[in-house]
Amino acid sequence: MELLRGKTAIITGAASPRGLGKATAMLFAQHGARVAILDLDPDEAAEAAADLPGTGHTSGVCDVTDKAACDAVTADLVQTLGQIDILVNNAGITQPLKVMEIAPTNYDAVMDVNLRGTLYMSQAVIPHMRGRGQGAIVNMSSVSAQRGGGIFGGPHYSAAKAGILGLTKAMARELAPDGVRSNAICPGFIATDITAGKLTDEMRAQVLAGIPMGRAGTALDVAGCCLFLASDLSAYVTGAEVDVNGGSLIH
Repeated sequence: MELLRGKTAIITGAASPRGLGKATAMLFAQHGARVAILDLDPDEAAEAAADLPGTGHTSGVCDVTDKAACDAVTADLVQTLGQIDILVNNAGITQPLKVMEIAPTNYDAVMDVNLRGTLYMSQAVIPHMRGRGQGAIVNMSSVSAQRGGGIFGGPHYSAAKAGILGLTKAMARELAPDGVRSNAICPGFIATDITAGKLTDEMRAQVLAGIPMGRAGTALDVAGCCLFLASDLSAYVTGAEVDVNGGSLIH
């Protein structure tokens, strides 16, 4: 069963070969969606789109911290694809800093890409989605927003990802009468290229000891949740934050 047949999706920050965005793009394409991959590097974005199964996929360059760029690329994609049904705000960066180490430039970079970028891309697609009376926005938050810090992200990363939760719920409340849904995903410890080289064996064992399921998550674990929130299976779900963390936040 193709859950996204006839749907089109924009996924930001999806060019990294083993990242969450690329895994989500692959799963969406397998379920019949046409996917537009946005990233900073045009060649990497085009290569990622060419990897996807099916036809009709495309790519584009977008700095999500630039509102004019978000508006322009969205307008181009609407013209190219005819419609935008799904937006996955996946673009983000992290910095492993302690609270007293956060300089103004660190704060601006992390808050801008994670939080401002989520707002700007959402603003770019909302008028189109409202006009069609339907749409699904999926925002990537983090377990660090809920527990006050993670393994790699500093306090400014936690703050940005917590801001995404507030923005998600506020957008859900405002957009629900227009048929547009807004939900967030909070991944826990996920095995990606970003995490692979930064953990000692001792650190990894300590992290896994705090996860009831006893393993790291995979990019596909997160992609599967994105698929649910983007599809009609979640037609009555909005304003939700879904944990994908192997039970690490069970109280």
